[in-house]
Amino acid sequence: MSAAAPVSEARAQHWLSFRIGVQLYAAPLDDVSEVIRDGDLTPVPGAAPDLLGVRHLRGRIVPVMDGRRRLGLPALPAANPATVRVVMLSHAGQRVGLLVDAVGELLCSDGIDIAPPPPGRACRDDDPVSGVLAWQGGFVALLDVRQLCRVGEGSGHVA
Repeated sequence: MSAAAPVSEARAQHWLSFRIGVQLYAAPLDDVSEVIRDGDLTPVPGAAPDLLGVRHLRGRIVPVMDGRRRLGLPALPAANPATVRVVMLSHAGQRVGLLVDAVGELLCSDGIDIAPPPPGRACRDDDPVSGVLAWQGGFVALLDVRQLCRVGEGSGHVA
């Protein structure tokens, strides 16, 4: 018998799905502030390899991460520019953008068991996948936004 992932709290029943490569991922809807088109970024010298740069968004400077690099996915040919989006995620007052290939649909996990990540995956200390949800003959990897954005407990550091 497998234990439910901690992400299955009552508040995290609605998810925004998005595609990165061929895999579907989802973030809790409570942690998604908006979805915007890809735009100009300013590179940050010495930043983590998955940080594409920062952008100005309504008076705030927001870091934008490459979803492929952050999730350890192989680089593929460029996605269709018409579908590429930046999902703006918020956690503990911090905002981070995540570049994705396409935004999907809203998912509701009511009545569906959320399983822990499959065994045998590459173990990483900063793995943001907190669980999986069976969906339309496949699965959606559910993300822990705090872990994804590297928001340390009380550190205020993001990405």
